[in-house]
Amino acid sequence: MKPNSIRARLAAWYSLILALSLCTFGGTGYLAMRHSNRVTLDGGLEQRIEGIRAIISQDAPKGHAALEDEIYEFATGVGSKGRVRVAEAGGRFIFASPGMESPSSNEQRHEGKVSRPFSYENFGGQRFRVLRKKIEVAGTPYNVEVASSTEDFDRALERFRLMLALAVPFVLVLAALGGDWMGRRALAPVDELTNAARSIEAHDLAKRLVIPQTGDELERLAETLNEMLERLEGAFHRITKFTADASHELRTPVSVMRTGAELILRKPRTAEEYREALSQILLESEKVSQLIEQLLILARTDAGPAVLPLTRTDLTETLLSACQEASPLAEAKQLTFSEQVPAQPLWIRGDSSSLGRLFLILLDNAVKYTPGGGRIKVQLGTEDGFAVASIHDTGIGIAAEDIPRVFDRFYRADPARSRESGGAGLGLAIGQWIVEAHHGKIRVESQPSRGSYFEVRLPLAGE
Repeated sequence: MKPNSIRARLAAWYSLILALSLCTFGGTGYLAMRHSNRVTLDGGLEQRIEGIRAIISQDAPKGHAALEDEIYEFATGVGSKGRVRVAEAGGRFIFASPGMESPSSNEQRHEGKVSRPFSYENFGGQRFRVLRKKIEVAGTPYNVEVASSTEDFDRALERFRLMLALAVPFVLVLAALGGDWMGRRALAPVDELTNAARSIEAHDLAKRLVIPQTGDELERLAETLNEMLERLEGAFHRITKFTADASHELRTPVSVMRTGAELILRKPRTAEEYREALSQILLESEKVSQLIEQLLILARTDAGPAVLPLTRTDLTETLLSACQEASPLAEAKQLTFSEQVPAQPLWIRGDSSSLGRLFLILLDNAVKYTPGGGRIKVQLGTEDGFAVASIHDTGIGIAAEDIPRVFDRFYRADPARSRESGGAGLGLAIGQWIVEAHHGKIRVESQPSRGSYFEVRLPLAGE
């Protein structure tokens, strides 16, 4: 077991807490037992004082000898573990048990009163609890000392101390072993999860951890790890697919350029043939440049949260500018192009160039997929604190099952949307990124052969 492992720390903390608990309990128990013994001894000594008071009250009138005999009998009755000493305050001696014939050296008096009524003293090698008290009977003061052996109580305390000294280390060792066993048993599923997670490689991200049906933190940990693996699998799949699609899209125009160059170089050509070949190569190189630019934009979106320089922007001006660029394309296909844009500025916080790219992407798609004679309608307004821009066309439309995926990269909803007419399938993915970077939303409604409706909602800017 590693010293810095969770199991070792659990066992150490468990043992430490138990040690503190045992020491607190043992110390409290010892002090309580010692106090109880002292209270018992002191109570017995007080009773003996009262017994002597009664004897003096009854037998003092009978004379000194009678009083001495009664106190002697009383001292004999308390046994060898008790001591008695009685003397008149004037110094006349009445009775003293062996070892107490003379006043104790610890007996301190102040203004005729004993300053320390209870104390511990040794008589004949034994330890006694002593009570000194001045009592007055029939107007005569007496100095009385009674003592009781602490042997039985001391022996009980000694046994209790010995029990603590032996039991506490034994219990602590047992607790450490038990804590280690419980830690190993409790953390065994964690080791299983660790080994299972370590066995998952990049090529088998579809594997999942076995979820222990324990209803505790381990079950939630396994579920969380499986959710993380699912996200990693999805991200890895998207990256792999993105790389494959990008390679495929780049390979086609490069192959066209290479083939055209090889054909034109096989034999001498006329100037017109050279010009036509170079024009084709230029067209394909422009497509490659546009695709590379789109890939770079998407690569930036994957690198982290979208960060654009958002400033106070007139959305009306940006949309009209995009419409002016798209209008010649619509006229070339004999499409009806209409705009319903307010004359006054519509202010948002945005990046004008990125929003212009967004609207050009939507307008370009509308022109590409709308047959000649169709219509394209552009609208701009406000609703519930949002600027709402919409583009409605009468093109070929999108099937219901394809709508959830139209914003995926390299996705083409219809076979008719070929690479020549529909691009690489990155435009809407870039458009969605631009909208999200502006804290807005984009949605699409479409039906096959009845056209498409794209709506962009962007938060309006404050004054």
